[in-house]
Amino acid sequence: LVQNYQERAWKTSAEVFEAKLEEALKIMNTQQTLAGYNTTEDFVNELAKHFKITKICKNDEIMSCFEDKVFWGKNELEVSTSNLRTSLDLGQDWNTEALGLQFANGTTGIIAYNPDCRQNPYSNQITGVSCIALLYDTSGFKNPNTLNKDLRTINVPELDGHKPCVIELSDGTCFSAPFYPEPITDEECRQLINQDYGIKRCFQTSDYWAGAVKACGGTDKMPTMAQLEQLANDLYDDVSGDFNNNRNNNLAIEMGFISSAYEGFYVWSNYEISQHNAEARYFYHYYTTVPVSYRFDSDRQALCLAE
Repeated sequence: LVQNYQERAWKTSAEVFEAKLEEALKIMNTQQTLAGYNTTEDFVNELAKHFKITKICKNDEIMSCFEDKVFWGKNELEVSTSNLRTSLDLGQDWNTEALGLQFANGTTGIIAYNPDCRQNPYSNQITGVSCIALLYDTSGFKNPNTLNKDLRTINVPELDGHKPCVIELSDGTCFSAPFYPEPITDEECRQLINQDYGIKRCFQTSDYWAGAVKACGGTDKMPTMAQLEQLANDLYDDVSGDFNNNRNNNLAIEMGFISSAYEGFYVWSNYEISQHNAEARYFYHYYTTVPVSYRFDSDRQALCLAE
């Protein structure tokens, strides 16, 4: 009973925290203060006007704001947070520093900002979550400091080079945490072709699918369409039936997907259709489908095989 109560408390705390954070980021988008920063520190100073932050720690003092170690992935690998000093340490190649944070509700975090963050004050679709990589702990300095318990992530596919098993399909296949891939240029994509990443063609500009391939280390380390169908079966019970809205949405959020009660999410597969298209699967709160996906679509999330 105590364990079940604790797990529910962690889950509720995470949902409340992410809802308030998303609300703050949406306000920043509306006010056109979401984008345009070169450093994480400048972004955090603006975020603090909308989401109460009680302490900010520079990247060489992160342990003043965050526990000194966390336990990451299915096997609870120990990771020292003193090494998490840049966006790259959080799995995002944004060339920005990471900062430690303490929030007014007791949650602690390590955050990095994406300088390529986009905003549109007239769009209700921009939530701002793709602008940050965030590792946060709803219980602060208290134990267990373990992923999917008190420790949660937003856009953090790996820590310190490790891709943990966060999403385990019913057939035993493991994927790391979902994330929004960074786009790459045509030139960068062609380099991956030469390095045998499994890419056959390249889109001219802002190739998000190829960016996902780069982040995962090759198409063989991304989910197949069959595996995404298995994920759909695990979420919905039966991809051809009538679905329980709450069951799908709650499980998806627990797995780390960026979703909400009324907005679904897309996940890239490893299947390249053409220079312009690759396949993804769309998960809504009561159905799933395979739409045409353009390689420049920025709202698709990615999964990598766990390592």
